[in-house]
Amino acid sequence: MTTPLALETSRRDDGHRVLTATGEIDLSNIADFSRALDDATADGPLIVDLSAVGYLDSGAINALFAHADQVSLIINPVLKPVLTISGLTSLVHVEQSPD
Repeated sequence: MTTPLALETSRRDDGHRVLTATGEIDLSNIADFSRALDDATADGPLIVDLSAVGYLDSGAINALFAHADQVSLIINPVLKPVLTISGLTSLVHVEQSPD
């Protein structure tokens, strides 16, 4: 069974491109998330908004590591410990979304 995940790429008024994920990112949908990251970073830097993601697994972290030189993150506070332990927060700019 596929875990619900919605992905949307948009452009903010300031010109920054944003990939917004809503749901959970795991083995059942990591291919969609990876493809969205690949497509969205093809033209340069990207903000990945994970503020509506309550869970991500190691596959999602690996996908983010693969794009660490091109992404910044907005995260749900619940994700901060796992992203810190993984070392990703030392490689990319991370903003915590409001609680």
